[in-house]
Amino acid sequence: MANGRAHKYGDGRDALLAAVVAVVAEKGLRGLTYRAVADHAGVNNTLISHHFGSRSALLEAAMEWASARSIRLSDLSATEEVNAEFAQALVELVQSEPELQLFQYEMILESRRKPELRPAAVKLYDSYVESMQQALQKHGYQDTAPLARAIFAALDGLVLQQLTVSDPGTVREAIVRIGALLEKQPTSLNPAG
Repeated sequence: MANGRAHKYGDGRDALLAAVVAVVAEKGLRGLTYRAVADHAGVNNTLISHHFGSRSALLEAAMEWASARSIRLSDLSATEEVNAEFAQALVELVQSEPELQLFQYEMILESRRKPELRPAAVKLYDSYVESMQQALQKHGYQDTAPLARAIFAALDGLVLQQLTVSDPGTVREAIVRIGALLEKQPTSLNPAG
């Protein structure tokens, strides 16, 4: 089924990775076959094994691609503040490309069942936390690792809620509240100044 969805990411490798993300988001990992990916990307399924070699290499590459795209689109490291503007951008990202987030959640859950996927899941979360640490460091926060992980965990949970049980407005308001809490941190966590 050649449709324009995969092609907005380009041709070749990126289109295949976008197709993996879309297939897993729609059908779960059990629905991930070379044929399903090839149909979604509008290519011959031999191209997938040519580019990636194995299903696990394909999944690992797709996980890296999805997290890099998601981080780039949300640009956590460039975040000036966790404010209404940031909240709106994150909510819109989830609305415009929910398959990016759905794919990542599927992979994280599957890594619990398949230990060979765990390193990719750890790398995924580490990249998000590192991006949040960079944002906090730009504002003079010190010892940012625990705070970055806590903030990311809250944002991650809110994204999951937006995908499943909450409306975007509720999620947006909650993200703004996270920013307000950051502004009221005790002096040991406040920006150095």
